[in-house]
Amino acid sequence: MRIGPYELKNPFLLAPMAGITDAPFRRLCRRFGAAMTTSEMTTADISLWNTEKSRRRLDLDMDMDAEPRVVQIAGSDPQQFAIAAALCVSRGAQIIDINMGCPARKVCSKLAGSALLQDTKLVSRILESVVSSVAVPVTLKIRTGWDKRHRNGVEIAQIAEASGVQAITVHGRTRACRFKGAAEYATIAQIRDKVTIPVIANGDITTSEKSLEVLRLSCADGLMIGRAAQGRPWIFRELNHFFETGSHAPPLDKSEVRDIMLDHLGDLYQYYGETTGVRVARKHLTWYCAGLYNAQEFRSQVVRVDSASEQIRLTREFFGQLAEDDSLAA
Repeated sequence: MRIGPYELKNPFLLAPMAGITDAPFRRLCRRFGAAMTTSEMTTADISLWNTEKSRRRLDLDMDMDAEPRVVQIAGSDPQQFAIAAALCVSRGAQIIDINMGCPARKVCSKLAGSALLQDTKLVSRILESVVSSVAVPVTLKIRTGWDKRHRNGVEIAQIAEASGVQAITVHGRTRACRFKGAAEYATIAQIRDKVTIPVIANGDITTSEKSLEVLRLSCADGLMIGRAAQGRPWIFRELNHFFETGSHAPPLDKSEVRDIMLDHLGDLYQYYGETTGVRVARKHLTWYCAGLYNAQEFRSQVVRVDSASEQIRLTREFFGQLAEDDSLAA
């Protein structure tokens, strides 16, 4: 799959997720084979960029392994979008992604995110404004529509292509569905049939088998993985192995999972500083624990401590106990 001048090495991309896809998590997912990662969604209103949160969301990975560097912006004003996009490019962004898919109430209440799907004329103005303001590819993320009575994903995709957008990601639900119910891969297939630009499917892609099923049902050019990567960044390794060989990748050894977690923790502490890093680490540790056997007590303890050393100590002790249990069982 190609987006502008960028040839992606495989069809599996990491979805932008606010509060999750920070620089440490993006690095981790690329390490396991994500073909492209995208920054956390940030506002197109540059007057709000002076906060620490916004500065971190605009913190680009400037190493070659991170290319293409993608920044996602959200808003409702075409001029704000154009200014923000140009500034992002001046900072090193190589692709600008426009968010018209976020279902969050606080975003939609400002007529941003998926709320924009209700106003096709404004969609066109925003996309044309951004495309004309930058010399890099512009991509778009949408849902299938505002609600089940207003599934206009095909129309939005055609507007996007006519505006010069070079790829579109479709989460297979309406805004009203949020994350409930089954994703509509048939709707994504209808969108794919009506445009010539790459279409990337998103929603409920949790296993290797499901990834191939979604590719078949949606006819998409690529898949964007979101919630399934939380606490399981190695899902990209699994997806790529299954896609290439038709067989499952060997499961990670417990020591490998331990080292992944410890590396992630260390990166978080370095990136945020200890106080904030410990706080951010808690949600990631919770997600990791969801996939670990008998981790309830460990999770309860590790998300309550206030120091990096304690989080690391508890993590090492937990895996040490797992190894001891395996030894006793043998």
